[in-house]
Amino acid sequence: MSIAENRLKYQVRGADIFSPNRTGGPSQLLLAALVVSALVGGMAAATGPETRPASIAADAASTVQPVGTELNPSMSAALESVAQRYRVAPEALKPIFFAAQQAARELDPLLIIAVIGVESGFNPFAQSVMGAQGLMQVIPRYHRDKLPPETPPAAFLDPVSNVRVGAQVLQEAIRRSGGLIEGLQYYAGAADDPERGYATRVIAEKQRLDIAARARKGPAAAITTASRQLVPAPREPAKKND
Repeated sequence: MSIAENRLKYQVRGADIFSPNRTGGPSQLLLAALVVSALVGGMAAATGPETRPASIAADAASTVQPVGTELNPSMSAALESVAQRYRVAPEALKPIFFAAQQAARELDPLLIIAVIGVESGFNPFAQSVMGAQGLMQVIPRYHRDKLPPETPPAAFLDPVSNVRVGAQVLQEAIRRSGGLIEGLQYYAGAADDPERGYATRVIAEKQRLDIAARARKGPAAAITTASRQLVPAPREPAKKND
């Protein structure tokens, strides 16, 4: 399979049509996306519980309500950093971070957040020329099976649904490729790139999030870490000649 075919089938990097710097900014776009999510759930509810399975009704409702109960300390600290860096309202980011934390499973949830930053810059309406949509640039026609059968097409623009599906695609890519770097390249459709450019960008973004998370855990922890780096290791006493 060529690089172009692989990219089309699995993932496409970046948002080629929409940009987080467009009029309105990513903060307003994220809030608007949550409204779209509510409308999607409302349309599904309008069909009546007697015309669709209860499991589908429950899934539709879950895409509207924020998932999870609380973020772990690292995710909470990273949220503050992302809100400042990308100029996104923290209230709009919370459902996204909760979804990433729950969907991560064997992955570090900050890796998912890093992928979102690279793929869409936290623009939930991002769409590439190849049709990849949303925060994690999921191609709907290849991943519709990861949502309930009667889910409306607009669900891929719902931030929570997009993160759930994107995280699943990312985990499958890493598992199939046998490693993190290889999996990230596979996710981007650039497995044959010898420079590993996409993976490098994601890892760099992840490192920034890690640093921000550590910095926000408190000045005492930061001072302790810094002091450990500055204090030289103790030397063994010199042996005296007999």
